[in-house]
Amino acid sequence: MSRSRLIGTAAALVAAAGVALFAGSRLPPNGDPVLSAANAADAPAPLYYQDPDGKPLYSPTPKKTDDGRDYVAVPAPSDASEQPATMSAAEHGGAHKGDRKIKYYRNPMGLPDTSPVPKKDSMGMDYIPVYDGDDSDDGSVKLSPGKIQRSGVKSEPAELRRLRTLVRAPGTIQLDERRVSVIAMRAESYVQKVADVTTASRVTKGQPLMEIYSPAVSSAAAEYLATITSKTTAGIEPYGRGSRQRLVNLDVPEPVIAEMEKSHSVPITIQWSSPRDGIVLQRSAIDGMRAQPGDILFRIADISLVWATVDVAERDLGGIAVDQPVTVRARSYPGRDFKGRISVIYPQLNKETRTARLRIELANADLALLPDMYVDAEIDTGNPTPVLSVAESAVLDTGSRQAVLVDKGQGRFEPREVKLGRRGDGYVEIRDGLAEGDAIVTSANFLIDAESNLKAALKGLAEGGNAQGTNQGTNTQGADAHAGHAMGGKP
Repeated sequence: MSRSRLIGTAAALVAAAGVALFAGSRLPPNGDPVLSAANAADAPAPLYYQDPDGKPLYSPTPKKTDDGRDYVAVPAPSDASEQPATMSAAEHGGAHKGDRKIKYYRNPMGLPDTSPVPKKDSMGMDYIPVYDGDDSDDGSVKLSPGKIQRSGVKSEPAELRRLRTLVRAPGTIQLDERRVSVIAMRAESYVQKVADVTTASRVTKGQPLMEIYSPAVSSAAAEYLATITSKTTAGIEPYGRGSRQRLVNLDVPEPVIAEMEKSHSVPITIQWSSPRDGIVLQRSAIDGMRAQPGDILFRIADISLVWATVDVAERDLGGIAVDQPVTVRARSYPGRDFKGRISVIYPQLNKETRTARLRIELANADLALLPDMYVDAEIDTGNPTPVLSVAESAVLDTGSRQAVLVDKGQGRFEPREVKLGRRGDGYVEIRDGLAEGDAIVTSANFLIDAESNLKAALKGLAEGGNAQGTNQGTNTQGADAHAGHAMGGKP
């Protein structure tokens, strides 16, 4: 070795010793500001910020609590699962040798293959160590802060809420059957004159509609007047009552009978008037026509109160009852609501559409709702009593089993089976399995569930591998070959 190289090597050793001595010395609290700034610059940037009380509340930027305290900065992860892939299995073991004991090593690609000693797969990747405490017997799974941050895990507490469940159903406006009247003659008659009333005209009760001549009505009227004016029978009530009842049976309007009693004369024609307020749905009367008994000359309906008949799905019938409030919206009047209540649930089901029909009574004072108009009904079937509920996205539903993930804090999540109730407004009722205030994962829960299933499978394989002993090497070689084939490599 030349002299110049010896001198350079000695200088490097002296410089290294000085740096080590300086690094080992302890600075005073108020040391050099330049050195303090350098140390701050060398410190790793926080990965995220967490609630100072340890609650599952996080923020990517500095933040304060409601009472003014700062969130705690969480540094970059340093656990084994977050180490660079280039770090060897031996280095992994050395980093945690004094902290926790390595239970086994698992395949880095997530394949069901474990090893009791460090090894590499067919692609040259180091197996990942699994430490005591990474998998617990209670079925919970623990994730590093970095993995939680990257996965977008979010939690919110289970709370008491009033679930508002809306059942929407289409329907049409129908006439109230109790508010429809027809005018038909009960004896052979002739229409002398029809008033200026046509179909769709609005009429009021007592408004004249037509003049009728009927021989049967005239004969009955003459008999009645003779009875009430005769000196022999005028004071005998049964005689007059029977004659008057005959006029009533012929459907002579009450005002016409009263006028005959007052004038003691039989009119040639009888004036027929409207029996109720409403609109004329049908006019069949024509001047001079002959009307047979039973012929309908007018049909009048009162539409100040109408029905909305709607069809609801069979699955929604359990939450519907008579007298429930309903909001009806007509497509002809956007933005306007008509309030009503369920009056009848029809007792039969449509077997083709699997729907049931409801009748809703609606006030129609301004006559805006017309028969056969299309409407959409909204029925609030929610319970007014608040119930314990969580977001629908928090439920892991396999069909036969429903579960949620409870955030236990410190990156640990516990799967818990629950019993569900009603749904509404994006939430679902929890009838059993949770308590109020439990933090429930609402986002990325499928990723956590997959991680939990993977760790459970690896744990079972590790236990089986320890029991088999010497057969472990043969199994791992087969798994390595399978992993190489799956990744496109050669075994």
